[in-house]
Amino acid sequence: MADRFRELERPQAGRPKDIVLMATVSSFESLRFPRKSDLYQFGELFEPLYAASSDEARRQAVAALSRCPQVPEETAFFIACQPIDIAAIFLMGSKAIADRTLLRVLRAAGPDHARAIGRREDLSPVVVEALVGTHQDQASRRTGEEREAAMREAARLEREEAIRDELRALVRAATPPVEAPVRLEPATPTHQALLVRFARTGEVGMIAVTLADALASSQWLSERILLDVSGRQLAETLLALAMPEADGRFLLECIYPHLAGGGAEALLAELDAEDAIRRVESWQRADSYTSGAPKAANGEETAAPGETRRAAAG
Repeated sequence: MADRFRELERPQAGRPKDIVLMATVSSFESLRFPRKSDLYQFGELFEPLYAASSDEARRQAVAALSRCPQVPEETAFFIACQPIDIAAIFLMGSKAIADRTLLRVLRAAGPDHARAIGRREDLSPVVVEALVGTHQDQASRRTGEEREAAMREAARLEREEAIRDELRALVRAATPPVEAPVRLEPATPTHQALLVRFARTGEVGMIAVTLADALASSQWLSERILLDVSGRQLAETLLALAMPEADGRFLLECIYPHLAGGGAEALLAELDAEDAIRRVESWQRADSYTSGAPKAANGEETAAPGETRRAAAG
């Protein structure tokens, strides 16, 4: 390996740098278990060869490295900070990027890079929190003109939504009532992490938004659940969403201080999971009659009530 790298370091006269870059990447890609010395040598060679190559060669090299299980950390950071048309495939698909590298990229790069990171399939709660924080920081740095444009766009969307509400109401009035399809699935790790984060910072409004997304319902339902000052409705919802017990207690104690000191634990202990699922599904059905048939957060059509949960239990 070392000999091959040294040979590539001294390209022959007239040898295109693109070929040298791709040969270096191919040699590294062929190593199933690269040693520390291999990683170090590749890291030394890659950046100068990358800088001397064409954009097409750079894209091909980055695409190849996105499939490698190991890439030197500094090389991964270097690639991740390149223009988004080159870095996107690496940010979205590489298994070799550590969480600490993703956090460095979020601090150093812009919103396009953050969106690419957000499309990764294996985001940890730490990176999810950083993505939320990055979004809030970017929103707070908007200029006055950008804020006005955002407000105009929000007003336009609100008018369009009001028209859609009127049309849905007309359709419901002309259609015999049928049981609305709902699907209650366990909260995803992302939902769980966001609920805990917003409970920790006391952002009840964001808790309502996240809870509505987890339930595939309107925000009106999640706000009604939170307005139950006894905490019982939220406890039933968290139990139905299969929220980890420790996280569920934490949320209840943060939102309803009277449940601290063992009250949240006692409340959760007296509830039955199956009863909670049936109750929350009935809330979803009632909500769908007023806000339209619910869809999953990814926009796909939902399944029959409880179908997924019961299939998993079986």
